[in-house]
Amino acid sequence: MVRTILFDLDGTLLPIDTDAFIRGYMQALAEYVGHIIPPEQLVKEVWAATGAMVRNTDPTLTNAQVFARAFFPAVGHDEAALMPVFEEFYRTRFPELRAACPGLPGMARSVVEAALEKGYEIVLATNPLFPRLAIEERMRWIEVHDLPWRLVTAYEEMHACKPQPEYFLEVLERIGRRPEECLMVGNDVQEDGAAARAGIDVFFITDFLIDREGRPLPPGRSGSLAEFRERLVTGL
Repeated sequence: MVRTILFDLDGTLLPIDTDAFIRGYMQALAEYVGHIIPPEQLVKEVWAATGAMVRNTDPTLTNAQVFARAFFPAVGHDEAALMPVFEEFYRTRFPELRAACPGLPGMARSVVEAALEKGYEIVLATNPLFPRLAIEERMRWIEVHDLPWRLVTAYEEMHACKPQPEYFLEVLERIGRRPEECLMVGNDVQEDGAAARAGIDVFFITDFLIDREGRPLPPGRSGSLAEFRERLVTGL
């Protein structure tokens, strides 16, 4: 019996083309930090450090620690000196990226509220590649920041990323649920679909579907966000 719904953020609750958003984010970050790190080097090393986070499965290291170990030595700057600059970026410049996301706030709040009304516990199971500041900002864009989330997965606390099964196992451990008590709702067939490797059932949101392999989706386990809301109302 499903008791907890794990919602992905980008491309699922947040109605955006993730690739286009990331390009805009990288450009904004490179411009903001360009007086310290050459833009091309910054983008290259951010991607390299992101790859290190995605590959990491060491339970003793948070994603933030993995990123720091890869990024700061590569750009030749001390973490203590640069982190305040990045934090200021997320407070001042990052919110402006909302303007590049048409269709906000969308229907995310009504979907999550429908889940709550049916008695489900909710988790924001976004890929924890971003600091909490950036995640909470995007939650405000879709007006779900004030809902009673059981867990929001940010890079400061999590020790693995999608598509590693360890990410989903850590979520289960943190919320005290068994795999069969959870449903993963996401738009990325490979990343969100990896929940199945941890024993969690998956429903794919097709509005901004990402599928790098082009395999057929499981019958009856996919649909638009609006269609998923209808399933919540009528019963999963």
